[in-house]
Amino acid sequence: MPSISKSNVPQFSFDIYQNEFLPEGGREVNAIVTVTATGGGTSGGRPLDGTSGPSAGVVLMVDCSGSMEYPPTKMRNARDATAVAIDTLRDGVAFAVVAGTHQAREVYPANGGLAIADAATRAQAKQALRKLTAGGGTAIGTWLKLADRLLATGDVAIRHGILLTDGRNEHEKPEELQAALTACAGRFTCDARGVGTDWEVKELTGIASAMLGSVDIVADPEGLAADFQAMMENAMGKEVADVALRLWTPQGAEIAFVKQVAPTVEDLTARRTEANPRTGDYPTGSWGDESRDYHVCVRVHPAGIGQEMLAARLSLVLPQPGGSPEVLSQGLVRAVWTDDMAASTRISPQVAHYTGQAELAQVIQQGLEARKAGDLDSATAKLGRAVQLASASGNEDTAKLLARVVDVVDAASGTVRLKARVADADEMTLETRSTKTVRVKK
Repeated sequence: MPSISKSNVPQFSFDIYQNEFLPEGGREVNAIVTVTATGGGTSGGRPLDGTSGPSAGVVLMVDCSGSMEYPPTKMRNARDATAVAIDTLRDGVAFAVVAGTHQAREVYPANGGLAIADAATRAQAKQALRKLTAGGGTAIGTWLKLADRLLATGDVAIRHGILLTDGRNEHEKPEELQAALTACAGRFTCDARGVGTDWEVKELTGIASAMLGSVDIVADPEGLAADFQAMMENAMGKEVADVALRLWTPQGAEIAFVKQVAPTVEDLTARRTEANPRTGDYPTGSWGDESRDYHVCVRVHPAGIGQEMLAARLSLVLPQPGGSPEVLSQGLVRAVWTDDMAASTRISPQVAHYTGQAELAQVIQQGLEARKAGDLDSATAKLGRAVQLASASGNEDTAKLLARVVDVVDAASGTVRLKARVADADEMTLETRSTKTVRVKK
C-alpha cells in the first residue's frame, strides 16, 4: 500500500456521547462515537503529493448476462450509465471496465491493468462500451476477483469498485461467492446496485456489506445514469483508505458489539482483527469529507460506588508500510458508579436514538420475511413497530417506504394493516434501504 503523509490525510475528530454513570453492580457501558473527517475530498483521486502516479483506482463491473437484454433498453441504459461514470472520472485516476457474465472479461483497457483517465482514455473506454452485448450467466464472484487483480496492478491508495447487476448469482455456488468476498474484503471497497426487480436483495446487500460499500435499487433503468454519476462523484471524494477504528478495553472487559449506526447500520463486531490481547481494530473503509456515527457497547467488571474507570479508549488508525500505524484521533469512554438513581437511569439521547434506528432496520427485515412466509400476524406486528419507530425518530424516508407496504392507521401506536397488493419494486426498495438511518437531533 502506498504511504500517505500526514499532510495529505483529512483531519479526524471524535465526539463521544454517553451517560457514564452506572448503578451499583452495573456492567454495560454504551457510547455513541461521532467521527468527522474534514479537509479531504479535494484531489478527487489525483496524485496527493505531486508525484506522477494516481492515488485512486476504480473498476466498473457491468452485468452483461442474457437477462440484461430484457427489455433491450436495460443494456442500453447500463452502457449509458457507465459512460456517464467514466466522464465523471477526474484526470489522473486509474480505471478499468469489466463485463460480467458467468465469467469476467476486461473490456477496457483490456491489457490486464488499469488506464489513466484523460480525455483520450475516457473516449476510448466509451467506444469500447458501445460493443457490449448481453449473453451468458451470472457469477459475481469472478467479477470481484478480476476487479481485485486489476486494482492490484496499480500503486493506488484508494481502491474502489462499482458493481451493477439485474439478476441472481445463479451460475456460482454461494460458497464460491463467499470465498471471493473473503478474498477481496479489505482490499477494495465496492458499491453495488440492483437494476429492475429480478435480483436478490440479501445477496447484493451481503456483497456491499462485506466490501464496506453502499447498496441500492434502481427499479427503473432510466435512473441508472444519475445514480452512477453520484456514486462516482462520491468515490472521487475519498482521500484515505484502510482507516480502522481501534478499541482498547481494560483487563476483564468484553466487547458486546461495535456498530456503524449512521448513515447506515452496519455491524462490525465480527470483523475485529487483534492488534494485541486487549486491543482490536474494526474496518471503516475509505474516507473523504464526511461524518459517521458508531455505537460501542462494552461490558466491564463493576467497581464500588464513587469509583471511576476508563471503559474504552478509541483511536482511528491508518496502517503504515513497515511501521506502527498512524493515530489520526483518539477519544475516551468512561464508567462511573453511583448510588444516584436519577443519574444512573438517565439514557443518553444519542444512544437511545440509534438503538431505535438499529431496531427499525431489524423489524423491517423481520416483517418482510414474515410477509413472504405468509405469517401475516407477525408481519403486521413487526411492520407496525417499524412505522412507530420511524415516526418517533423522524425517519421520514423510511416512513414513506413503509407506507407503500402497509396502510398506516396510527403511526404513534404502530397500528397498521398490510396492503393486499404490493409492487415488487416497493417491497425491494424498503428492504434494500432498511438500514439507512437519520442522524440524531442535537
